[in-house]
Amino acid sequence: MRIAQIAPLHEAVPPKLYGGTERVVSFLTEELVNLGHEVTLFASGDSVTTAELHPSWPRALRLDPAIRDPIAPHMLMMEHVARRMDDFDVLHFHMDYWPFSFFSRQSKPFVTTLHGRLDLPELQPVFNTFNKVPVVSISDSQRRPLPQANFVRTVLHGLPENLLTPTPGPRDYLAFLGRICPEKGVDKAIRIARAAGIKLKIAAKIDKVDTEYFEHHIRPLLGDGVELIGEINDSQKSGFLSGACGLLMPIDWPEPFGLVMIEAMACGTPVIAFNRGSVPEVIEDGLTGLIVEDETSAMAAISRLRDLDPAAIRRRFETRFTARRMAEDYLSIYRQQANLNRPSLRIVAGE
Repeated sequence: MRIAQIAPLHEAVPPKLYGGTERVVSFLTEELVNLGHEVTLFASGDSVTTAELHPSWPRALRLDPAIRDPIAPHMLMMEHVARRMDDFDVLHFHMDYWPFSFFSRQSKPFVTTLHGRLDLPELQPVFNTFNKVPVVSISDSQRRPLPQANFVRTVLHGLPENLLTPTPGPRDYLAFLGRICPEKGVDKAIRIARAAGIKLKIAAKIDKVDTEYFEHHIRPLLGDGVELIGEINDSQKSGFLSGACGLLMPIDWPEPFGLVMIEAMACGTPVIAFNRGSVPEVIEDGLTGLIVEDETSAMAAISRLRDLDPAAIRRRFETRFTARRMAEDYLSIYRQQANLNRPSLRIVAGE
């Protein structure tokens, strides 16, 4: 198939450091190319891909200090896609509701994966209006606030099978991976680790919007067995996660997916996660991690981590969360949408 992947421009594909959506787009794009499909990636010019790259902006917006209006580059990219849409059998957007208005008026098959939270009230009138646009959820729980949306399938994320692998060595600390912000629960992770008497290593990004939160609520908690490493890239994650006896994910929001959970699983590392959002769909309680309700139950669960087998966790990752499985799921959606939009032949009787 001739497939267009359209990514946000905030980060490169793949991102240099943190960036969940753009990483998933990269994994999907590369796996589709590996499967023999003709893929064009619309993304920032500093992206790296084996597909054809259509650079809609020279560099990732987060790394460009000159950018003051991030909407303008995205609007330009929408126009680039529109001018080339006849080159493709299907368009796959990863930009929320951006394509709905224009592309729902065209005959070209397209689908949009919704990567973020959907419980925002301003989304209700959007999906009331565009309730026939085909969209993909990344967990079943993500769908709940928008029952009126036209969800065609849930596709769980996947990683390249050998991107992250278990590395030998002691598993002697707890890990936190991701982003420092109130909903991710870094303060809870610190309290849980301290109660257990186990070191905590935090590998996380701090967005500008969360700087004040970090300075006032997290920085005073550092030290005394709690170490902030900062952002890490994929080449550093196997060592970081493999060295941990468990990954802490004490979230306080309806997590749409949570890529860090399957990254930990790829390294054979169990996850202790609060029962929010997608967690029960990703973690198999007692096998790949422990699902808890609050800080108290998380503290009690620490002692059970040693009962979970790293080799069994890795096998479940290979069964459920590879990029190959993800790509095959999306291919079935592309074919379905292409068939739905294929014009039917009309028999005209001769006079």
